[in-house]
Amino acid sequence: MNIEKISGILFIILGLIFIIFPMFSAELVSVIVGVSLLFFGFASIINGFSVWNMLTHFSLVNIIIGIIAIIFGLLFIFAIDALSFLVGLQFYIIGFIMIFFGIVGLIAESRLSKTTSVLILIFGIIAVALAVYSIAEPIYAAILIGACLIIQGLRLFID
Repeated sequence: MNIEKISGILFIILGLIFIIFPMFSAELVSVIVGVSLLFFGFASIINGFSVWNMLTHFSLVNIIIGIIAIIFGLLFIFAIDALSFLVGLQFYIIGFIMIFFGIVGLIAESRLSKTTSVLILIFGIIAVALAVYSIAEPIYAAILIGACLIIQGLRLFID
C-alpha cells in the first residue's frame, strides 16, 4: 500500500472517531493544543533567557510570548474548548475579510461584478454566523470536522 491509501484509511478512522465521539474528540484537540502551547511557551522562555545578554529586546519579547503561550496552554487544557474556539476564530477572520471585500467591491469600481460582491458579502455574513454557532455548539464543529476527514480520507484512498 502506498502512503496515500494509508493516510486515507487513517483519515477515515479519525473522522469516524470525531463523529461517533464528538465531545471526546473536542476535548482531545483541546488537550493536544494546550500541551503544544505549553511546550512552545517553555521553549520560548528558555530561548529568551539564553540570549538575554546579546539581544535584550528580543529576549523580552520571547519571554512575554512564552508566558502568554503557557497561559493559553493551561486554559486550553483545563477551561476552554480549543476546537470550537479555533474554528470559530477562523470563521470570524474569514467572514470579516469576506464582508470587507464585499463592501469594497460594492463601493469601489473593481474588476468584480456587483453580483459577485453581493455573494461575497452574503457568504461573509454566513461565515460569521457559523463562527457564532461553532463557538456555542462545539459538538457540531467536531462532527463537521469528522465529516471533512472522512471525505478527505475517501479521496486519498480512491485516488
